[in-house]
Amino acid sequence: MTRSRSTGLDAAFLSKEFRQTPLIELPDLARLTGVGRVFVKVEAERRLGNFKSLGGMFAGLRALARHAGAATLAELYARRAALPRLICASDGNHGLAVAAAAARAGTKASIYLPADVARSRTLRIQAYGGDVVRVAGTYDDAVDAAAAAAANGDGLLIPDTGNEPDDAVVNDVMSGYGLVARELVAQFRDEVRDRPSHLFVQAGVGGLAAAMAEGLQNLLQAPRKFLVVEPESAACVARALIEGRPVRIAGDLRTCAEMLSCGLASAAALRTLQRHHAQSVLVGEDRLHAAVAALREAGGPDTTPSGAAGLAGLLHAAAQAPLRASYGLDRDSRVLLIATEGFVAGDGIP
Repeated sequence: MTRSRSTGLDAAFLSKEFRQTPLIELPDLARLTGVGRVFVKVEAERRLGNFKSLGGMFAGLRALARHAGAATLAELYARRAALPRLICASDGNHGLAVAAAAARAGTKASIYLPADVARSRTLRIQAYGGDVVRVAGTYDDAVDAAAAAAANGDGLLIPDTGNEPDDAVVNDVMSGYGLVARELVAQFRDEVRDRPSHLFVQAGVGGLAAAMAEGLQNLLQAPRKFLVVEPESAACVARALIEGRPVRIAGDLRTCAEMLSCGLASAAALRTLQRHHAQSVLVGEDRLHAAVAALREAGGPDTTPSGAAGLAGLLHAAAQAPLRASYGLDRDSRVLLIATEGFVAGDGIP
């Protein structure tokens, strides 16, 4: 993960900019899955309603500062008229964060979305002044289109994935997500006074999972399992872990977990996940839908199949004796989940 060298854009900026989100315990989920305790980090209460606000805003502002040669945020804001447009691809949430970063700095953003992204997500981006460009095809086609636009000089690319593990912007995005891990370390120390043994965390291109593996490496107790959950139809991180490199998977990637509909893992994320010996959990559509209901019925937050995918992975593993044994899940396990986004009316409607 990269650190800010200047501009005041660093961990302190993130902590001041974003209010800490709750960590809740759900005993009903522990009983349902046959483990000791289940904790859920509620990212629906993050600004913009999801964890992506941390990465896209942080990386977008840092990229603008580097481009402008601004030494401070105040200096960056003073150069509004000379700042370039920001460009990114998204399934919705990263684009919203980048649009918010552009609005904060007084510039514009072009957000490239697959054609089937819900209209509600499009409207949220437009509310922050983002110009939406619809792309026929998958999220990965939108990634290609955004990169081509930036290469043509249309603006400054703010990707959350890429083929280069040392891509500065992609690493800035993951550094932004690291605030979630720092909050969790403090919350388990000060509020819970216990430590998780398992993390089930959802993945699109793998950025959040990598940031959690990096940031929570000293928090987890034995057997210390980092479990990356993906839809069966969009398992690009699983494929990358098998191959040892990002490999674009075939198919239309369609899944009810729309924010996880990605066909090529991030090289930067993969490097981190490999270092921390992350394991893959693949779940079907029925399990993703069931996780939304199970979370709500246990007293957790309303979310989407994307937001509840970590729980879907736990439900899947807990129901099968071989997987329980493989992951070391038992009555003493302390499981951590992240509900990554809140439910918004209209999601799922193109």
